[in-house]
Amino acid sequence: MKTIRWGIIGVGDVTEVKSGPGFRKASNSSLVAVMRRDGARAKDYAERHGVPRWYDDASKLIVDPEVDAIYIATPPNAHKEYTMMAAEAGKPVYVEKPMALSFAECRDMIAACKAADVRLWVAHYRRKLAKFEAVKAMIDDGKLGRIDTVTRACQMPLMETGASKLPWRVIPEIAGGGKFVDLASHTFDLLDFLLGPIAQVQGVATNRGGAYPAEDNVVAHFQFESGVTGCGNWCFTGSQHIDRLVISGNKGQVEFSVFDDNSIQLRDPSGAIEEIHHPFPEHVQQPMIHSIVDEINGTDRCPSTGEDASRTTRVMETILAGYYS
Repeated sequence: MKTIRWGIIGVGDVTEVKSGPGFRKASNSSLVAVMRRDGARAKDYAERHGVPRWYDDASKLIVDPEVDAIYIATPPNAHKEYTMMAAEAGKPVYVEKPMALSFAECRDMIAACKAADVRLWVAHYRRKLAKFEAVKAMIDDGKLGRIDTVTRACQMPLMETGASKLPWRVIPEIAGGGKFVDLASHTFDLLDFLLGPIAQVQGVATNRGGAYPAEDNVVAHFQFESGVTGCGNWCFTGSQHIDRLVISGNKGQVEFSVFDDNSIQLRDPSGAIEEIHHPFPEHVQQPMIHSIVDEINGTDRCPSTGEDASRTTRVMETILAGYYS
């Protein structure tokens, strides 16, 4: 099969371990170019990771004839611009989550890629991790029976922001919201993967900590197209760390974390618990990258598309509508 040559736009923290090395280590894949507006940091990344070329201009990386596909790992406010540029150049795009600042931007990105006949994927890489594939198999195989409800609890201490500069993840104009948007995007996409699209959602967002302008506490309730109901609480001013997702059916219940690398707990009607552990790989995006490469080569299909990711953005946007109105 053809080796797909990747270029990365935005080599920040996420590309150091989670994603960047995966482009070199996945079968039939290579990383040939990276870009960062700070040329010195782009050069440093290229030298440390053995990447042949670096740029400080995204347009030059995109039109590089040695680059077959583009990975956009910038903050969300640049996702649409670079996706449109890549589509115009006729190159498939893998974009970080959250997909864009708004549902409208997501739709524009999807339309541009369709018009250019290029593929668009989003880095909701949990869809390809063995831990969550195992949960999906339990649901699909009927181990929980009829699924009735979902409960999500996410709590973290208030982020230390410092006095001089806020992290971009809590600046709404850059991130599309706060830590809720950054982290709940994974949860809502995972639920979409496990249980199908959400049809209705309502929520309330507030700021309790006062450390930054974005929301820091969110409560939501929702219903899937299948009729399954759910609720969630995201507290980023808490006293402890909680990462729990519970899916309940009439024959069993499964509980697991979204971010922590711990065991799945499968509980039967008697209360007996079976623990199943699928450790995360060193480079958590590598399985997703491998599936994208295989799709480009025509041997597989990546499970995370722009259409999927746009649904998650729509859900979060609806929840936060009152806060940002």
